[in-house]
Amino acid sequence: MSKRRELQRKPEWLKIKLNTNENYVGLKKMMREKSLHTVCEEARCPNIHECWGERRTATFMILGDICTRACRFCAVNTGLPSELDLQEPERVADSVQLMNLKHVVVTAVARDDLKDGGAGVFAETIRAIRRKNPFTSIEVLPSDMGGVAENIAMIMEAKPDILNHNIETVRSLTPRVRSKATYERSLELLQRAKELQPDIPTKSSIMVGVGETKEEIIEAMDDLRANHVDILTIGQYLQPTKKHLAVEKYYSPEEFQELKEIALEKGFSHCEAGPLVRSSYHADEQVNSATKEKQILGEVSQEAKEA
Repeated sequence: MSKRRELQRKPEWLKIKLNTNENYVGLKKMMREKSLHTVCEEARCPNIHECWGERRTATFMILGDICTRACRFCAVNTGLPSELDLQEPERVADSVQLMNLKHVVVTAVARDDLKDGGAGVFAETIRAIRRKNPFTSIEVLPSDMGGVAENIAMIMEAKPDILNHNIETVRSLTPRVRSKATYERSLELLQRAKELQPDIPTKSSIMVGVGETKEEIIEAMDDLRANHVDILTIGQYLQPTKKHLAVEKYYSPEEFQELKEIALEKGFSHCEAGPLVRSSYHADEQVNSATKEKQILGEVSQEAKEA
């Protein structure tokens, strides 16, 4: 039996528990009524039943559901996006209120057709959520914003609680895996975000199983830490359709645990690593961890001043 055919058989640890309870059904109905999109559905996230059915959390996807890029790992539709929906930020804020969320993640398709890359809508969504949900923490996950400094500055001025931007893969595989994005540009965005708002935790994600080596994963960790990234998530790449990149390797839970331990040793304040981990997986726990880390550092700094 060929290696490729063996890889088509997913390991036991990748089996997904389905949960279509009232939370799941109700949340799906509300998304349709509000004409909102979620990356949970558009990117075929394997955790949708856990997040919607058990944790009652969701990752909102603004700026429409059509991306201007065609990354070889992503299931989101590619094409010519529709006009901006300027009422979308308010609808997202209303939905957060209805769901009574303590933490919300807002991501978006890449909008290279827009001069600001969609930064203005991101900023207004943050402000709308703040107005209607003052006790909800907000995590945003934008594209590289075309590498334009003013665009990421616009988002950081709105002060999200976490700025998340994914490098997705290791340096050598970026040209094959990602469309239009570059490894260095993503690192520059993360660095710039930290320079603009040093107190706001930054976060990134790596998917494994597309042909990288362990040494390259560790190199990516070092690159992220060199740019002061606080939180890291590592998950297994799963081929969404036959048109997308094939899986080169399925990592075991033990291998993910080892990667998590390495990440924590390198100084990340929090690391989620596992076969089904995605960028926003248990994001509410991550923001709590980052907040505690910031409080500890603040107390240490205060003690040093008083000494």
